[in-house]
Amino acid sequence: MTKVPKKRASGSVLLSRHRLKPPTQSGSAAAKPGSTASLSSKAGRTLIRAHHTLQKRLAQALSKNDHEAAAKIRVEIEASGGLEKYQAASINGQSSQRGGDSSKILMQWFDEDKALHGIKKGSLKLLEVGSLSPDNLISKSPPFTLTRIDLNSQHPSIETQDFMERPLPRSEEDKFDIISLSLVLNYVPDPVIRGEMLRRTTQFLRAPKEGETETHFPSMFLVLPAPCVTNSRYLTEGRLKEIMESLGYVLVKRKLSPKLIYGLWRLDDAEAAKKKTRWKKEEVNSGQQRNNFAVTMK
Repeated sequence: MTKVPKKRASGSVLLSRHRLKPPTQSGSAAAKPGSTASLSSKAGRTLIRAHHTLQKRLAQALSKNDHEAAAKIRVEIEASGGLEKYQAASINGQSSQRGGDSSKILMQWFDEDKALHGIKKGSLKLLEVGSLSPDNLISKSPPFTLTRIDLNSQHPSIETQDFMERPLPRSEEDKFDIISLSLVLNYVPDPVIRGEMLRRTTQFLRAPKEGETETHFPSMFLVLPAPCVTNSRYLTEGRLKEIMESLGYVLVKRKLSPKLIYGLWRLDDAEAAKKKTRWKKEEVNSGQQRNNFAVTMK
């Protein structure tokens, strides 16, 4: 879990993640009576949606400085199992038995384009933000050396860290070839901090090399629930593309499923993000049944 955030508009990504007791199991989700390991897919999705709803309510209460309401919502979050139960449900949903490992899509793209052909073992550095398990498919791919971080690590191979508080790289050698943000951005409760997170990724990716013909690196693998762009008042695929391009990214791979949208975004212009293009919260897709997911930048 992260530390209690500082009182500033652009503080820690998650506003309610107080430190919990570390899990006692050594694996990613050891089964025990009443644990999420025995949850059905539907029950797991219900738990995850409920947790997201509570997080949004908490963010709204804090934005209004309603500390009494925020305290009550935190009690609700802890009563429902808190972050640990949410993570366990997420791990359960991403198990190979349920086909939920999003890195499979990334590896399929690499295989289709022979993007990893001839690359030496361990020569590609990947930062996996919001890592739930060290056993996903990409972790078994020889070219990659993984750095895994999460707010509440469920495994000794995953460092407990908030990406928004991770120290910036001191040199190009400390940067990464690829960053994975799989179902992370949608957890952030504030549109401004979502924008800050996307902008911050550019500081962790190595700069494109002069004359480089590589089509897949440096890049970010971004995965979101499909409704974030297919049924939002404030964000469409087109608007997301505009935001990403203002940061210097170019979309090179895309897949839309009924539940998720996957994108591989190559960083072509490492200096673009420094211009700090502003993106307001404005309606781009009207309709009464739309959700309010948004990404803004100041």
